[in-house]
Order: sequence, then C-alpha cells, then structure tokens
Amino acid sequence: MEGHSLPTGQLRRSGRSKEAVSGLISKKGSESRTSRRLFDFDREFGVRFVAGTDEAGRGCLAGPLVAAAVLFDYEALGKRELSELSKLDDSKVHSAKVREELYPKVLSAAKAVSVGTYSPAGIDSRGLHNTNLLALQKCLEAVAIEGCVCLVDGYKLPDLDLDHRAVVDGDARSAAIAAASIIAKVSRDRYMISADELHPGWGFAEHVGYSTAEHRAAIEKKGISTLHRRSFRSVAYKQLGLIDETDSGERRRAA
Repeated sequence: MEGHSLPTGQLRRSGRSKEAVSGLISKKGSESRTSRRLFDFDREFGVRFVAGTDEAGRGCLAGPLVAAAVLFDYEALGKRELSELSKLDDSKVHSAKVREELYPKVLSAAKAVSVGTYSPAGIDSRGLHNTNLLALQKCLEAVAIEGCVCLVDGYKLPDLDLDHRAVVDGDARSAAIAAASIIAKVSRDRYMISADELHPGWGFAEHVGYSTAEHRAAIEKKGISTLHRRSFRSVAYKQLGLIDETDSGERRRAA
C-alpha cells in the first residue's frame, strides 16, 4: 500500500496577470472571495508556476497517511478553470460532497498532480512525523519544475533539496496547498470507505480512521485491525496497552 504516483496533467493556455486571475473569478458569495484570496496569495510570488503540498490522515488512529502536491501554471489558468474552482478552500471546511465535486476540477485545472500513500506499518516503523515529512517531500519532488515556487503546509522539509517555504495554515491561504488538501483528503477517504468492506465493525466508512468516540468504542470492543497504527499516542490505545513509547509522537508545525 506504500508508494508514490507520478505527476499527471498538462495544460497550456494564454498568459494571465494577477489582476486578470482575480477578475475571472466571480465576485458573488463568500466562496468566490475565499478562492480569489487563495489564488492572489500564490500570484504574489510573481512566478508562473506554484506548487503546494499537504497531507491527510496525520491525526488518524487507523489507515494510511496520504499526501498530495498540486502544480498550477498561472499563465494557463483560464476563466472556466477559475470559475470551477470558486469553491476552493481548505478541505476541512468542506463536506465530503463538495470535496468530491472539487476533486476532478483540481485535476483538470492543475498542470501536475502527485499523490503518495504511506501505510500504517511504515508509519510505525519510521515514526509519524518522519513519515509526514517524507510524504510531503516526495510529492513536491514529483511535480516541481524549474522556476516554480514550492509551498508546504506548515513544515520545512529538511531533506528536500528544492527551495521551499513553510506556510502556516497554508491550506487556508494558498490555492496550490488548498488544492493539494482536497486531492489528499478525497484520495484517503475513498480508500478508507473501501477498506470498511474488508475490515467491518470499526466504522471506517464513517470516521475514516479518526479518533471518534465510536471508533474508540470499537477498538475497546474488537481490538485493532491490520489498518491500525500501533505506535500512535491515543487514549483508546493507552487503555488497551498498545502504546509504543519509543514513537516520537506529534511535533509542532514550523512557524
């Protein structure tokens, strides 16, 4: 289950200035204002290409950590793409339905998209934080091209040779990072919903592995499945004596 996909998508259109990008997005509604602000943030760097990366599933008890990166070509984004991305925002603020609607639109508008999936066993072996950094790094490496600005949601990546910037709350500030958050979240949720059929009884289709009361109750009743992370610090895991105290656990995001 652990691996990384190659970048996909090639789109080339006429050039657009920052003002043109903002003007192409409808001014009606808070959703449009939000997406316009996200695209304006990326355009402030003054370059044609901006890549962003984010992950989903970092705080889960079960299932993989999934990272994604999206590369936008700001000289190729047209009126149709910007209009279709008028709802673009941090994946956490949207319902599953809206995320699913945005998913193909991001794929269509992006010059390149990369997705990486990292298994519970890999997370237990290398540690959650190290796995997170590796996932973000590999995704950016897969989509980055010469001259692009690389943005990471919250972290500096110590092993990434590319020049990059950590953006605190980047999924709510940058269009490229927000788009990556949509791709990562939808990809992971789809996996966990399908996994529910193979691992019934834990409710993976509903909570997709997060530490809900229902999920903790299922762990106490059934124990853990092969999809559960054994090293993650959790109240439910402590109750079951399944905590590996050698795991470094969570670390704060870079400022």
